[in-house]
Amino acid sequence: MSVYGTSIVKRLGREQAAGLDAELLRIAEEERPTSVRGMYYMAMGAGLIDKDAHGKRNNYMRVQRRILIMRREGRLPYHWITDGSRTIYGYARFDGPEDFAGHAAGIYRKDYWMESPVRVEVWVEKDAMAGKLKPVVTGEYGLDLYVSRGFASETYLQEAAAHIRSDGRPTYVYLLTDFDASGMNIAETVERRLVEEAGEVGVSVERLAAMPEQIKEYGLITQPVTRSDSRARKFIERYGTETAELDAIPASEIRRLVGEAIERHMDSRRLEVMRMIEREERDGIRALFGGAA
Repeated sequence: MSVYGTSIVKRLGREQAAGLDAELLRIAEEERPTSVRGMYYMAMGAGLIDKDAHGKRNNYMRVQRRILIMRREGRLPYHWITDGSRTIYGYARFDGPEDFAGHAAGIYRKDYWMESPVRVEVWVEKDAMAGKLKPVVTGEYGLDLYVSRGFASETYLQEAAAHIRSDGRPTYVYLLTDFDASGMNIAETVERRLVEEAGEVGVSVERLAAMPEQIKEYGLITQPVTRSDSRARKFIERYGTETAELDAIPASEIRRLVGEAIERHMDSRRLEVMRMIEREERDGIRALFGGAA
């Protein structure tokens, strides 16, 4: 099967391909859900592909190709790899009242944070990271996940600040960006604008990743600063010439860091009680709409 063609990706021998596939499957199973880019960085960190800068594009496409082949052959479940850049618009359809009852119960979520003295938000720079974070941020802790897609627009920041003002509680924002000139500038902009626009409501912004100390901690693959970036000089003065992408940090570690930050503001025993009540109320919704409890 030819996906990208031999002019772009050098074909691997059968044994090489089998060995690479086995390791990619192991990484995907440990880190699921993760992204193709995250798999690429972990494969490079594990020595599965070389770090030759001149072959960077070829190496990425080689990993991408092997993942695609394994997914098409049914060896790697599709849902293990996320893709936040594609959206399908439509509406839910149901076979009947019982089908709707099951759907309604499934989407019902109790507001775990209604009685909390603070608000908590998680912001991430990239669409591709959303799939890695949703199971923790929205699924486990019932919070909203803000995806800024690079530099947040004026409207996006204004709406986020309006939510903070209307709620009135002190707000803790946990932010994840690349460790590069743009990523650091995004973090500074979000912090400055949210604090300015939130008025008298207290706002605390903390970057969780990627941080300079995490390069050594996780053995992250680094790249030289893009000197054509207008923010490069300031970055180099503060941090040096090496950068690292957020995707290079294992997905499991990203979820752990975010989970620990959220749990600073929510007692785990109270959270479990709320989840138990939520399960009981879901059964009530099924019964209300005529579905089996």
